[in-house]
Amino acid sequence: MAADKKRSCRSRAFWPVSAGGTVSPLDVREPLRSSDQGIDLGDDYQSPWWLPGGHLQTVWRKFGAQPPLSRRRQRIELNDGDFIDVDIAEPQPGTGGKYAGDLPLVLLLHGLAGCSGSPYILAMQALLQQQGIRSVAMNLRGCSGEFNRLPQAYHSGCSDDVEQVVTTLLDHENKDCRICVIGYSLGANVLIKWASETPLAARLQGLVSVSNPFSLDTCCRRMDSGLASLYGRYFLRRLRRDLIAKYEHFKAQGYHQHTAQIDALGDLSQLSTLREFDDAVTAPLHGFDGAEDYYARCSSRQFLKRIKAPVLLVHGLNDPIIPPQALPDPHELPAGAMWDLHPAGGHVGFAVNRQKDWLERRVLRFIELT
Repeated sequence: MAADKKRSCRSRAFWPVSAGGTVSPLDVREPLRSSDQGIDLGDDYQSPWWLPGGHLQTVWRKFGAQPPLSRRRQRIELNDGDFIDVDIAEPQPGTGGKYAGDLPLVLLLHGLAGCSGSPYILAMQALLQQQGIRSVAMNLRGCSGEFNRLPQAYHSGCSDDVEQVVTTLLDHENKDCRICVIGYSLGANVLIKWASETPLAARLQGLVSVSNPFSLDTCCRRMDSGLASLYGRYFLRRLRRDLIAKYEHFKAQGYHQHTAQIDALGDLSQLSTLREFDDAVTAPLHGFDGAEDYYARCSSRQFLKRIKAPVLLVHGLNDPIIPPQALPDPHELPAGAMWDLHPAGGHVGFAVNRQKDWLERRVLRFIELT
C-alpha cells in the first residue's frame, strides 16, 4: 500500500475486461460523477495473509460475530396477493445528530439463498444504525422464514417486487425523501435491472452493487464445473429443499392448484445443476421460456448504461463464482458509475485483519458522498 493512505479513487487503478476476457489495469477512470474532483473512499482492500484465495475469503464472513442490531418487521402486501417482509433498523436514541435529514433511507437486497439475516446484511444495518441512518432489509419472496403464498418465489430479475416495496416505503415518507439501495450478489443483479426501469429514478440518491454476477449464463457455467461447482450444488440443494418444503406446506393447507403447478415441473430429484433447476423450475414458474431466455432477459450487464444515479460497483477479482468474463467493459458503464475493483475479496467477503467492517465502511462512505 502506498504511503499516502488518503488516496483519491482517481489515482487508483481501474480494471476493465478486454474482449478476450483477460483483466488488465488502466491508469485512470473517471469515478462516480463527471467532475474534476477525486472521490476518496478510504484505503483499498488488502486481504489478510492468513486468508488466501477467493474461496476462503468468501466463506470466512459466515464465522464472524455479528454486531448488536435492533429491528422491527413490517409486511408489505403485493399486487398479486403475495407478500414481502422487510426488517427496519431505526437509528438508536442519540445517534441521529450527524446525519439527521441529510442522508436517505437505505434499502438492502440480499443474495441467492440469503435473507435479511445474512451476515453482510446484519453488518451493514448495524453500522448504519450506529451512524443514525435508517435502513430497510428486504426479504425476497419466501425468504423471511415464512412460506410465501404462491408457487412463484424470487429470481435474478424480480425488479417488480423491488418497485412495489420502494413505492410503499416512499409513500410513507415526505416528498423530499430520497433512497439509496445496496444489492449483494443476486440482489445486486436485481438492483441494477430495477434501477434501469423504475419511474422513481429521480428519488434515487445512490446505488451500491456488491459482487454482482452481471452475466447469469457465464456465472452458471462457472458453477457447473471445478471447485465452483461446490457453490452450484449448494444453491441447488437449498432451492430444491425450499421448493419441496413449500410444496408440502401447500399440500397440508389443501392448496391443490398450487401443488398441481409444482407437480407439473417434474421430478426435482433428477436436477443436478443450477442451470437445470433454472430451466425446469425458475423459468416456467416466472414466465420465461427456459433458462437461456431467463438469463438473457435478466442479466444486469445489459441494463447498466440506462442508470442515471451514481452507482458504486464493488468486486473482488478472485471471486470464485463470478469469472472475469462476466464483468462489463468500460463502454458499458453509465457516466455515474464507479468501478471499485480489488485483486482479492472473494464473493461478498472482503475479510480484513483490523477493520472487520471494511466493506460496510466503504459503502457508508459512498453514501455520505452522494
